[in-house]
Amino acid sequence: MFQAGQEVRIVSCEDDPRAASRTGRIVDETPPGPVTRGRWTVHRVGLLIGPVLCHTHELRPA
Repeated sequence: MFQAGQEVRIVSCEDDPRAASRTGRIVDETPPGPVTRGRWTVHRVGLLIGPVLCHTHELRPA
């Protein structure tokens, strides 16, 4: 399980494939729910990449 502010490595990202192999920080204070369809919000991925939504299996702790 991830926590808000935790740095993660994006292994793959269905939401935006450009985010794959980059690092970012988790935004969510609570585990993902139905609004995000079970995906975590990750930001600070890149200069031209906004926040992305990633499933747990697409993320690894950095």
